[in-house]
Amino acid sequence: MKTPKIAITAFSSISPLGNNSAEIWENYLNKRHCFSKQFLDGQETSVAVLDTESKQIINEIRESDSKYKFLDDSVLFAFAASRKAVQKAGWNSDDVFGINIGSSRGATDLFEKHYKEYLETGKAQTLASPTTTLGNISSWVAHDLQSEGPEISHSITCSTALHALLNGVAWLKSGMVNKFLAGGSEAPLTDFTIGQMRALKIYSRIDQDTHSWPNLALDFEKTQNTMVLGEGAAVCCLEAGEKDNAIAYVIGVGYATEILEHNISISAEADCFQKSMKMAMKDIDLESVDAIVMHAPGTIKGDLTELRAIEKVFGSKLPLLTTNKWKVGHTFGTSGMLSLELALLMMQHNTFIETPFSTIKNENKPINTVLVNAVGFGGNAVSILVKKA
Repeated sequence: MKTPKIAITAFSSISPLGNNSAEIWENYLNKRHCFSKQFLDGQETSVAVLDTESKQIINEIRESDSKYKFLDDSVLFAFAASRKAVQKAGWNSDDVFGINIGSSRGATDLFEKHYKEYLETGKAQTLASPTTTLGNISSWVAHDLQSEGPEISHSITCSTALHALLNGVAWLKSGMVNKFLAGGSEAPLTDFTIGQMRALKIYSRIDQDTHSWPNLALDFEKTQNTMVLGEGAAVCCLEAGEKDNAIAYVIGVGYATEILEHNISISAEADCFQKSMKMAMKDIDLESVDAIVMHAPGTIKGDLTELRAIEKVFGSKLPLLTTNKWKVGHTFGTSGMLSLELALLMMQHNTFIETPFSTIKNENKPINTVLVNAVGFGGNAVSILVKKA
C-alpha cells in the first residue's frame, strides 16, 4: 500500500507574537523582541507574555463556561489555538480526528496554587487532581471542539510539540484516522519554574536596559547562558493525502535519543540531532534544504552543539540558519511548533527571517523547503522537514 502524503492544512497559535498569522508575520519582520520584566522568583525577570489582545481572548474563554474557570492557562491557550486551526481547516464536529497536544510542564501555575493551599490548610481541592494532569489538555480540547476521536497528551520536555506531530504522522500513515490535530501548550511563567531554570544556571541575567536582546540565541560567541521563558500554544491540522487547501507537506520526520551522560546535557556534537536530521532527510538532496529553524535555546552549549551537528550533516554548504527564541523566548513544550510556524510563514512569504545579531546572515534565495529542530532534556531530538505546497 502506498504511504499517503501528509498535508498541513491549517496552523494557529497564540503567543507573545500575537494570535493571527498577519500580526505574527509583522512581528517577525521587525527587529524588536517580545520580552518584558516581571517580578518572579524574588527578582525582576525577563519573560515573554501574551500580548494584550491575546490575554483578552483567554479571559473571554475562561468566562464563557463555568467549567473553564477552574482550568489552567495551558489548557485555555490550547483552546484558543485549536478553535482557530480547525476552523481554518474546515473541520467540524462530524469529522473524526485525533488530538495530541502535549506540554512539558502542564498545569504548572494551577498545581502550585493547589499545593500552596494544601500546605496552608491540610486539604486538597476536589478538582486539584483532574485539572492538573498532563492529559487534561487534549481531553479538554476534545470537549471544547466536541471531537470524538482519540486523545493523547504527553511530556517529552522541550521537543513535546514535534513529538505530537510525529504521533500525528504515524496515526495518519496507519490509516486509523484521516485527520489529526497536533501541537503543544505551555504556561510556565511561575516563581517555581523560573527558580528551577535559575538553579540550572541557564536563565538570562542580561539586563535589557543595557542590552538590546536578553536572549542571545544563535550568538555563538556569547559568554553566558541567556535562556528566557515565554508562554503560548501552537497547533497544526494534519491530513492524509494531497489536499487543495494544503499550505505545506511533511516530507520527512526524524527522531533520536542519546544515552545520558548528565541529566540535562547532550553530546558535544549533538549526536541525537545528527541522527534525527539524517533520518528526516534520508530521501532528499541536502542542497534542497533552504533553511533550518534551530532549537537554539540561547544557552552556550545548547546553541553550539546543535550548530556542530548541522555542520557535521551538511558540511560546508550550510542552509540558512535561524531561530525565534531571541524574540519570543523558550516556550518549552510549545517551542517546536512555534518554530514550525516560523518555517511555514517564511515559505508563504518567500522571505527568510534572520537573527539580527547573528554572524549568519540572509541570502536572497527562495524558501521552499525548511528543516525544523527541537530537543529536550536528555537529548530526545526531533527533526521535521516541510515543503511548500
